[in-house]
Amino acid sequence: MSNANHAFHAVQPALSTHSASEKNRLIGKPRFHFEPQAVMQRLRERIIGQDAALKEIEKMLHVVKADFSSPDRPLSVTLMLGPTGVGKTETVRLIAEAIYGRPDAFCRIDMNTLAQEHYAAALTGAPPGYVGSKEGNSLFDETAIAGSHTRPGIMLFDELEKASPEVIRGLMNVLDTGRLTLTAGTKTIDFRNCMIFMTSNAGAQAAQQYLDKLNVLPKRLQDACLQRIPTKSIIEKVMQRQFDPEFLNRIDRTLHYLPVQDDALPKLVDIELEKLNLRLQHQKRTVTLTDAAKAHFYQGHDIRYGARHLGRKIRTELEPILAMYFLSQPERLSLKIDAKNGDLCIDAQQTKEKQTLF
Repeated sequence: MSNANHAFHAVQPALSTHSASEKNRLIGKPRFHFEPQAVMQRLRERIIGQDAALKEIEKMLHVVKADFSSPDRPLSVTLMLGPTGVGKTETVRLIAEAIYGRPDAFCRIDMNTLAQEHYAAALTGAPPGYVGSKEGNSLFDETAIAGSHTRPGIMLFDELEKASPEVIRGLMNVLDTGRLTLTAGTKTIDFRNCMIFMTSNAGAQAAQQYLDKLNVLPKRLQDACLQRIPTKSIIEKVMQRQFDPEFLNRIDRTLHYLPVQDDALPKLVDIELEKLNLRLQHQKRTVTLTDAAKAHFYQGHDIRYGARHLGRKIRTELEPILAMYFLSQPERLSLKIDAKNGDLCIDAQQTKEKQTLF
């Protein structure tokens, strides 16, 4: 009897213990309990101006949920390209939060720390004969990678282009077979129940330089040039120079995140304010901004630095004002911030007169 037939007959008794109605109920029932629509609602609330990328994420989540992926590969392999601060890493955090309830419920490896060839051992463990080889240690969080029967694992390789070629080649077997055997041969890490994400800024600088050159042309000529040579093609050429075809061919989806546009900035300020108020919630405090205060953060913003720069401005300009106010007046639970003459200040209606700080 073949192995396949043997396996088939082996499960027959187990199946027969269920009633016919129970078996019918189980047929076609997805094992993963997350809902793609709920995940996407969370993403669309927080990732602004990236509709094309999010549509591809939605397709991927539905395929994972349907659970007919190849049993010998990861559930999905997604490469996210684009400049800094446009939401690539945040996308993975939000997916983890929607599925697990925690934004850190995934394994993240910063490839910037693996820029030297000899750091490949940090991924695959020390080779035989070296200190630590018997322990089978590596950078991977095996629990986050494995997930569970009802929830997929999540893996992020961040800033892929900064890793050494040796490290990149070491990942190829992971993308191809869903397994990584540590160098000592003592342990194999299983990625077959895992969604793998990778981010890269490769090509973003070349694309921005191309756009800067086009800015001197009339709008009509700019549009004609972008139609003939879109920024996407420039990024893809850089990727092809930087990574081997064998590696790129193992990626299921390549998503292009666009630079943050001016019309998205007000919404991004609202999102950063919402995050701040969530952190204040345990003190039962809240902060609100007038329209002028919101404009203070996004007017003159350099889109090359993306949403991350907005968060930094709020931390360095707004949070010190809140800290001094709440420390000096601990009985106050709310604060409204205005802006005047380029400075943030406490709203006049709250204090009867504006107290300009800084």
